[in-house]
Amino acid sequence: MSAPLASPLAGVRIVEFEGIGPGPLAARMLADMGAEVTVIARPQQGAVAAQLGGSGDNPLRRGKTVVPLDLKQETARAEVMALIAQADGLIEGNRPGVMERLGLGPADCAQANPRIVYGRMTGWGQDGPLAQTAGHDLNYVALTGMLSLSAHRGERPIIPPTVVGDASGALGLAYGMVCAILEARHSGRGRVVDAAIVDIVAMLGSIAHWIHGNGQLGGDEPSPFHDSPFYDVFRCADGGCVTLGAIEPQFYALLLEKLGLADVDPRKQYDHRAWPALKERLSTLFASQPRAHWEALLEGTDACFAPVLSLQEAALHPHNRARGIYHRSEAGALHAAAAPDSSISSTSTHRGRP
Repeated sequence: MSAPLASPLAGVRIVEFEGIGPGPLAARMLADMGAEVTVIARPQQGAVAAQLGGSGDNPLRRGKTVVPLDLKQETARAEVMALIAQADGLIEGNRPGVMERLGLGPADCAQANPRIVYGRMTGWGQDGPLAQTAGHDLNYVALTGMLSLSAHRGERPIIPPTVVGDASGALGLAYGMVCAILEARHSGRGRVVDAAIVDIVAMLGSIAHWIHGNGQLGGDEPSPFHDSPFYDVFRCADGGCVTLGAIEPQFYALLLEKLGLADVDPRKQYDHRAWPALKERLSTLFASQPRAHWEALLEGTDACFAPVLSLQEAALHPHNRARGIYHRSEAGALHAAAAPDSSISSTSTHRGRP
């Protein structure tokens, strides 16, 4: 019997200066993969964290060791520097210049530990005209051009959940940290990872840039993603909603078959002139039955279908339960499991998360 696999980042030490949002999420991603994360927390909870997250369990601290310290005190800064001297990486999310004024900037930390990877999580980045200004997820996504692509023709762009900006930034920082730590182990030299949300969201928008460049998104021509009848959200008789994403011809043909639309020619899928009438027809059709009816008919087929679930419903969905995506804390709060799942070896059929 083979020995169990070690966590991918076992032995990696990270010092996190606790902020809100993307920085703590990036550190939790590393902790979920086995890194030893020590959080330097303010003695008192910040106003924004208290308002948004309350006083209960903080899921962004999962798997971390929390050390409350007042960094205005010299003894606290010395304690932090001792941790940094033994660490592989550091994560902070302050405005540019704040850590330098505390004597904990990249140059200061490199003197104590030349191989430290210094991760900087900001919205605008360490330089540029906006670097010193405040902002949040919605602002960063707006500046990249990505928010404009959410607008249906003539309508306002929708406000996305924080997963678009903050969580994308967290993912980019975690990726950058791991890459730099791998290189530092060979070279013995650390580096600064400037994880600006505007940079990362723009990079993750590369597929959208490609589609936009072909005139299929955000231009004057009708877009499959905004105007077509086969890529949209439809309301059902009971007020629930379902989604369709049948972009490929074979999936679109199956969708028409499942919906009993034998008079619609699947070969004319991209005939823009027919889109408005067919979308109206589909809207009427989906509104004629409750969501459960369409789930029974379409879910589990190649029609590219999924219901719009609440968070509570998502936790109970058979697919999500089979993959162990969600779990509840002892206090009953809903949490997502570590991802991606790296517990499966090439010789094992076991699926699951720790």
